[in-house]
Parts: sequence; C-alpha cells; structure tokens
Amino acid sequence: MKRVIILGAAGQIAKLVEPMLLTQHDVRLTLFLRHPEKLTDSALDKKRIKIITGDCTHYTKLVAALADQDIVYANLAGKDIETQAETVVKAMRAQGLRRLIWISTLGIYDEVPGEFGQWNRDMLGGYLEAYSAAAAIIEHSVLDYTLIRPAWLQDKDEVNYEITSKKEPFKGTEVSRKSVAALVASLVADPTAYVRQSIGIDKPGTTGARPLWYAK
Repeated sequence: MKRVIILGAAGQIAKLVEPMLLTQHDVRLTLFLRHPEKLTDSALDKKRIKIITGDCTHYTKLVAALADQDIVYANLAGKDIETQAETVVKAMRAQGLRRLIWISTLGIYDEVPGEFGQWNRDMLGGYLEAYSAAAAIIEHSVLDYTLIRPAWLQDKDEVNYEITSKKEPFKGTEVSRKSVAALVASLVADPTAYVRQSIGIDKPGTTGARPLWYAK
C-alpha cells in the first residue's frame, strides 16, 4: 500500500488530486490542513482517508503526521512559504522520508521570456522571491523532490499540458488546475518520474503576452 500525505489538503489543486489518487487502489491518503471544515463531504466519507489538523510551520506536529508515510505532496501557499519549506524538509529528514512533490510557481528562476515574463514579474512581485527561496531550500536538500511550476491557473474541465525543464524557457501562459492535479497523480503512480527536477507545466498553444482568460 502506498501512503501519501497531502499538506495543504484544502487547496484547489489538492481537492482535485484527492479523488484522482483514490482511483489508484494501492493508495491511502492522509490530509494535513489547518481548516478541515473546508473539505468536502465526499472527501470525508472516503474509507482510505485520514485527516489531521495542523500547520506546516509547526515542526513537532508535522513530524508526527509524517510517520509511516511514503510520499509527501505539498500544496502550500502564503507569505510563510519559505518557513514551510524549511519545516517540511527538516521533518521529512527526521522521519527518513525522501519523496516530495512540491507545487511552486512559474518565474522563480526568471525563466519566463518576453513580454509575458515581464508581466508575470509585475503581477507576482515579492511573491516570486518567497517562492524562489522556498524552492532553493528544497533543491539544496537531499530529498527526491519534484518541483512543479504551473502557468497561470484556470478552472477548465480539461487535462491538456506540456512540460518544460528548469533549463528551458517557459512556454505557455496558462494551464488548468485539473491538468496540474493529473500531473501530481501521475507522479504518485510513478514516484521515479522527474526525481530531483523542477518542471514547468502549461497548456500547449497558449503562448502570448497574457493568459488568454486574463486578456478577455
């Protein structure tokens, strides 16, 4: 049985990942989040789900939650993202865990070219610095991480994406949350994929100066 803990389990992408993972019959889930009341009733009813209330900046609580897990999927956000990264890395090492899937954002390496790259920097501002610092903590760890850098997110009911490496210019401007969720689920299904890599994810054909939905 594959034991997966989701940190920040009430996030929009995480809520899409959870039912996808439950279709993998060898997966058991632990949902770690600050506000369990934000979970849907359908998630609460699943037999293969354990729910833990906690904050990823609280080391002792996190270490306890990581006991007996195999894969950590972190769907975290906020001004304290750097502190969260430090705590997650430290707690995983304390429990001897290696596999981490971490949601970041595009632009943390200044890898987004052209007018869209400048627009992205203007829109995200200091947010990029915090996420870049968090990514650096993970990349300098001994963990078997995959950093996922999504384009601007939209809510279309579609799975349609392409991947770019850290060394490649970022391609498109947007991607569906469902596509990012599908990528996360695929990494749980095959934990050997994209190990110690930072990958960008976008929807093919969305190259431009702005995300298509924003332009409208």
